[in-house]
Amino acid sequence: MTLRRRRMLMVTAILTGVGVAVFLALTAFQKNLLYFYTPSQVAAGEAPTGYPFRVGGLVVPGSVQRDPNSLTVRFAVTDGSAEVPVAYTGILPDLFREGQGIISVGQIKSDGLFEATEVLAKHDENYMPPEVAASLKQGGKINPDYNAWRK
Repeated sequence: MTLRRRRMLMVTAILTGVGVAVFLALTAFQKNLLYFYTPSQVAAGEAPTGYPFRVGGLVVPGSVQRDPNSLTVRFAVTDGSAEVPVAYTGILPDLFREGQGIISVGQIKSDGLFEATEVLAKHDENYMPPEVAASLKQGGKINPDYNAWRK
C-alpha cells in the first residue's frame, strides 16, 4: 500500500469517526430538550405524548384541589383560550396560588392529564417568564406590558 493510499484511508477513518460522534451527540441532545407548549397547543394535540415538555400559563381560579391524605395537587392552567388539567405530587413553591403565572415540567398522559414533575412559579410580582407572557398576550389575557395581568 502506498503512502498516499494510507493517508487517504486515515483521513476517511477520522472523518467517519467524527461523523458518528456528531450524530450520537445530536441524538442525545435531542432527547434532552424540553420544549415549551401553551395550553392551546396542548389542547390541539401539538404536544408530544410520552416525552417531557413544559407547559405554562395562569392557574385557573377555583381549580386547585388538594388531596388531604397526600401531597397530590390537581389544578388547571390556562392561556386564556384553553385549559390543561395538571396533577403534581410534591411540595409546591411558596408563590403558587390561583391566578398565578407558572410553568410545569412533565408529560401528558393518554387521558389528557398533564402529570407534572416540577412546578415553577414567578419569583416576584414584576416578572413573568417570556413564554408565558407571550402565550397570554396572544390569548388576549394580558396587555402588551404584561404587568396588567395582575388584579
